[in-house]
Amino acid sequence: MKIATLALLLAAAATPVLASGSHSGGHDEKMAVGEPGDKAKVTQTVRVSMKETPDGKMLYTPNNFKVRKGQTIRFTIKNDGELDHEFVLDEQKANLEHKAVMAKFPEMEHDNPNSLTLAPGKSGEIIWKFSNDGTFEFACLKPGHYESGMRGDVTVSNK
Repeated sequence: MKIATLALLLAAAATPVLASGSHSGGHDEKMAVGEPGDKAKVTQTVRVSMKETPDGKMLYTPNNFKVRKGQTIRFTIKNDGELDHEFVLDEQKANLEHKAVMAKFPEMEHDNPNSLTLAPGKSGEIIWKFSNDGTFEFACLKPGHYESGMRGDVTVSNK
């Protein structure tokens, strides 16, 4: 009886750790926003800074840009702020759904080619091919960051 109770307690204690662990998979295929790009085919580099302002806003600089359909972009992203931030590139609807999950599991880590989480002072890159036209979003989905202004738009067109 004691072993069964102990096993049940251990299983219950492990469940939140698994639920709030790494978020991966499902994004290796083509998405509406595009697909992971080939470094050899990069045609433009976009430098993005993430930070907070003294009045509590959180932002990306730049917070919008335009690319051509079929173009492969290198995003070089630097966290110039004092908090962890992330850059998640997707459709707004998908980002909002993901944001709701992040509210429940704020320590969730990402392992997707369309996202990057950076500690203060750190840099990283995403290579992305925009294979569909439309307006897409990049956002920080950490609780409270999106609401504080940490989002931007990517417009993809044939022009």
